[in-house]
Amino acid sequence: MIPTSCARVRVGLRRTRYTRNSNAPNLECARLRPSPSHVTRRHTASKPPVGQKVPETAQTIPGPSWLWLDPIYEPFRAYGRVQQRKPYTTQLVSSLVIYFVGDLVAQSITPQPVDGVGEKQEVDEDEKGWVQKWSDDRDWARTGRALVIGGLSSIPSYKWFLWLGNNFNYSSKLLSLSTKVVVNQALFTPLFNSYFFGMQSLLSGATVPDMIERIKHTVPTSWINSCKLWPVVTAFSFTYIPIQYRSIFGGVIAIGWQTYLSLLNQRAAAKEEKEHEVAAHVVAEDEHQAHRKEQQKCAA
Repeated sequence: MIPTSCARVRVGLRRTRYTRNSNAPNLECARLRPSPSHVTRRHTASKPPVGQKVPETAQTIPGPSWLWLDPIYEPFRAYGRVQQRKPYTTQLVSSLVIYFVGDLVAQSITPQPVDGVGEKQEVDEDEKGWVQKWSDDRDWARTGRALVIGGLSSIPSYKWFLWLGNNFNYSSKLLSLSTKVVVNQALFTPLFNSYFFGMQSLLSGATVPDMIERIKHTVPTSWINSCKLWPVVTAFSFTYIPIQYRSIFGGVIAIGWQTYLSLLNQRAAAKEEKEHEVAAHVVAEDEHQAHRKEQQKCAA
């Protein structure tokens, strides 16, 4: 053990020798530490770096993270959160909006025919505001039929695409995707189009034979045209779109598709009306001729 009389300890930049009579602390607990009185500090020394906060303006600069698209993404994120919490309510409201907008667009493309416009009607049109004119040009009964059809089909359509996404998942992604597209086009599309045109006919007051005739006139054409659009939309949706956003992605496309179906249904209805008028005219002519023959027989 080192005697305390010979012990030396470094203090600052010099050695200090402690004697037994000095008031030195116990060397067993001594620590090597610099004395403030013997250590000089450079007042010009630079301070250690301190973390700085990124300015707010730097967060709006477009970069690899696409931060500048946040205002656009936020409504879709909100839709996805609502979709996860209340999927059925979200699907119902989305379908009503899609069918409402689609029918209004279809009516704007093909406005309602006007039988005749007189001078008084022209004066009345000038006195009306643009909102009232727009409202008067709409067939709100037709819009109501579209809302009923869309509301009834919203939940079954949602369940169908959930089932389609959970099935036909093979080891080959190409095989899975091709199978989903084929099954959707072979089963869902013709059934849905038949439902759409059949309900349009029934809600308009037509009979069951008229409904069958409407389906025959519209479903084959609509199915052929759907093969030009929906296989690509379905493949893209199952490949790149998350499940909570597939409905809104399909809904945006469906607005245009519902516009087309409404136009096709209106054309079919006009064609059927002309055919019925021609048939009624032919029947009236036949009855008139039969009545004339009876009169001639009675006169003879």
